[in-house]
Amino acid sequence: MTEHSLSAGTDQEHPRVPHDSAALTAWLTTLVRNREYGTLAELRRARGATNAHIRAGWYGGDDHRDLFERMAFLFAVYHQGRSTPSYGHGSLGAAARRIGDGAGRGPDNPGAQRLLNRVVASRRIPWRHLQHAVTRLRACEQPPPSWTGLAEDLINWNDRKARVAYGWSVEFHTPPARGRETQNEPTTRKDTTS
Repeated sequence: MTEHSLSAGTDQEHPRVPHDSAALTAWLTTLVRNREYGTLAELRRARGATNAHIRAGWYGGDDHRDLFERMAFLFAVYHQGRSTPSYGHGSLGAAARRIGDGAGRGPDNPGAQRLLNRVVASRRIPWRHLQHAVTRLRACEQPPPSWTGLAEDLINWNDRKARVAYGWSVEFHTPPARGRETQNEPTTRKDTTS
């Protein structure tokens, strides 16, 4: 370390900026609500250094600027031509359960299975496959994953303790009756004889 990096004033002059996934989602949904289609179109330009990408990157703080720019791209792809924003819900694994058609959805749909398998098998963040998943959800007219949750999951993608890919796989393959909603319900019965 240099003497300059140890000075007390350095940390105050250049404080670390944290990320804010919820603020990114709020800004993006406002773009849809206000029908700012030009800005959304800028965000759909993959890897473009547009003003909209730079603004999305601000929400990523010092460490996740690129990830937040790419998240904004996915959001804009899903919302192309839509006038109502979708905050989404659940993880990508839960959302992938909704991919399919009348013949089958999620684990019962071979295309959805292949797509999720490609996503969870990736060591690096699988941006191309995530884009495909978002596009498929849009085509199936199904809600996307929670945008805020997806950003947080991708931040933790390589954290072995977080096990993001494993969690997505479990949520994709969990039978509907045994999903998260029923696991949190109390298992005690009320006595109806009194």
